[in-house]
Amino acid sequence: MKNIVAMTMLLSLCSGFLTAESYIIKSPDEKLSVTVEVKDDITFSVSLNNETILEPSGINMVIDGKNLGKSPKVQKVIRKTVLNSISPVVPRKYKELVNHYHEMSIQFRGNYSLVFRVYDEGVAYRWETRFKKSVKVNSELAAFVFNSDHKIWFPEEESMFSHQEREYKYIPLSGIDENMFCSTATLVDIGDNRKVFISEAELYDYPGMYLRKYNEYGLQGIFPHFPLKTEQKNDRDIPVVEYADFLAETSGNRSFPWRVLLITENDAQLIESEIIYKLSDSVKLDDVSWIKPGKVAWDWWNANNIYGVDFRAGINTETYKYYIDFASGYGIPYIILDEGWYNLENILSVADGMDVEELVRYGQEKNVGIILWTTWKALDDQLEEALNQFEKWGIKGIKVDFMQRDDQWMVNYYYKIAREAAKRKLLVDFHGAYKPTGMHRAYPNVISYEGVKGLENNKWSMLPSPEHNLIIPFIRMVTGPMDYTPGAMINGTKENFRIVFDQPMSLGTRCHQLALYVVFESPLQMLADNPSNYYREPECMEFLKEVPTTWDDTKVLHAKISEYIAIARKHGDRWFMGALTNWDSRSLELKLDFLEPGEYEIEIWKDGINADRYGADFAQMKQTVTNKSVITINMAPGGGWVAIVSRKGDI
Repeated sequence: MKNIVAMTMLLSLCSGFLTAESYIIKSPDEKLSVTVEVKDDITFSVSLNNETILEPSGINMVIDGKNLGKSPKVQKVIRKTVLNSISPVVPRKYKELVNHYHEMSIQFRGNYSLVFRVYDEGVAYRWETRFKKSVKVNSELAAFVFNSDHKIWFPEEESMFSHQEREYKYIPLSGIDENMFCSTATLVDIGDNRKVFISEAELYDYPGMYLRKYNEYGLQGIFPHFPLKTEQKNDRDIPVVEYADFLAETSGNRSFPWRVLLITENDAQLIESEIIYKLSDSVKLDDVSWIKPGKVAWDWWNANNIYGVDFRAGINTETYKYYIDFASGYGIPYIILDEGWYNLENILSVADGMDVEELVRYGQEKNVGIILWTTWKALDDQLEEALNQFEKWGIKGIKVDFMQRDDQWMVNYYYKIAREAAKRKLLVDFHGAYKPTGMHRAYPNVISYEGVKGLENNKWSMLPSPEHNLIIPFIRMVTGPMDYTPGAMINGTKENFRIVFDQPMSLGTRCHQLALYVVFESPLQMLADNPSNYYREPECMEFLKEVPTTWDDTKVLHAKISEYIAIARKHGDRWFMGALTNWDSRSLELKLDFLEPGEYEIEIWKDGINADRYGADFAQMKQTVTNKSVITINMAPGGGWVAIVSRKGDI
């Protein structure tokens, strides 16, 4: 695709400033329109198809005591159109992204600007400053004012010391009281199938954004202040106990994070969007050839409860060789050594019974790489020494856990880990983490993030449920890769689910779990259950062996948040299809018109006839289809459905 940049400029007169008070910018398809009002204050409003969906909403930033949004003087406005393509190093949804937007930069006297970008899918703005010295950001107003008492999926937080693993409460905007706030991303239902998704992109050297009530039906960004003092309660919980009276101390010559509104007319567009990725900084690494996505066998969820072996299972070399053998047999490129492989206060003190060097050597023989878990503090305390040791051992990646903060210091820690890991060709999976904001574009070795209430919670709670699993793709997953850790082989209905910490099960059917591998996006996708259980399920492993973790193309066939989804994703010459339902049984018709002409074989895994009573019940079948075919699928309560579509002759 051609890289097209068209630019026009409105210059101030030599003797004064621009007198216009309203500046309008539209999306390339002209459906979205943004009006920026510059008077005594700065506001912006948004319309969709000529209907106002966001009322005038305030924007300001106070830097070194000066309010940039108060009595501003416009010097010039620069507009440009960009049309190009982006080829992600790690393709999450698409092998190639079309990047098409209109941009308006309003430049003010005093060396600062407001930049707006409008895509067909959404709107973003950010501050840019051109100050010579470092500055302190005292406060920022980012307001989003709606014109009615819409409902919102509200991931309420109790504090800003948080894993951001929340339940999404569906409540009216008026139901948010003054003491409530939520993490981002969040989603506002404005009616007629339309939604407004709110988050941020290109967050660096600055704190993350939360939202609280603003006026009658509005939301306002709030931010953790700069941390002055922390208190280490144990190896992993290190909350801030004293904050400064400012948000950030940073360079005065910089761009600040994008405030992002994804505006959709149907729920499928939430799944299809890569707006956060498009808004983020381009690749910072010279060599990306070593970055290899893939599936990973995980030990912690299943508590290493392997069986049918002649050694004592646990955190020991023999157990992890068993994991390596399992991974090798199914072409899984990685295993994780989670909590327990090192003595928790000292990352360089390997636990008794563990021989990491031997596991790396054995894994190399079997073409399986090792990823090591660590708390963030243990890693930070011995960062250079530890990462050098990991590189010397031949480790392939690190899973860094329990940050639980997104103040400026901690945001910078993420970038430090991304950079230092890349120097040693290490993948990074952030757990105990805030939501993605696009770092994985600049540092594609950052392969996945948690920041989601995932499968591990079923070890101690009734969440995640099938309904929860049909909310998070439309909100949390919009921001970036989502390390939910699917793959349970013990599956409970709503009636017979039991909490068993050491031998956990999932809510919903077996095929619901299989479909998560198509619906949920994580280039480092876990197999959470016990290898012994997987060996007992060879028919399911036929699918799990083949399903990839990156995608060349994505087609959403049906989608309604909290209720159902059906999706088709292409990898190479094959299509993988997955569907989920909530606790309602459901039938859907799937058109296969995304296929090229010709005959295909479709191999299907579907809920068994008794899956409503016994969640692990499933059936398999094969049939011949073409791009004219329409297939009807039936899902049990909490159910799912998956398929692999291969051109005949390629099987």
